[in-house]
Amino acid sequence: MQSQKVDFEEREYGKTPFTEKELRELIGNDPIEPFLSTRTPLYREMNMKQKPPSKDEAIKLMLKDPNLLKRPVIIKGKKKLTGFNEAEVKELLQP
Repeated sequence: MQSQKVDFEEREYGKTPFTEKELRELIGNDPIEPFLSTRTPLYREMNMKQKPPSKDEAIKLMLKDPNLLKRPVIIKGKKKLTGFNEAEVKELLQP
């Protein structure tokens, strides 16, 4: 994004975790599944693919283990993108 000269705000949520209020605002009314990082041990241990947690439970788990939140989270206006897919990022960042 820097090479594209896009203004953005970066937050390393491993160092500065989100609060419960921030997570609720970030996720909003969207389904929880796109926000879950399938690569974390917790995701696999809890078999979240077959039994996804409720939004409330997922937020509680993200507060304990910030790595459960998929990275990056990119927000532009009302659109949100989780994880890195170069084509989707380019499309989202189009003026």
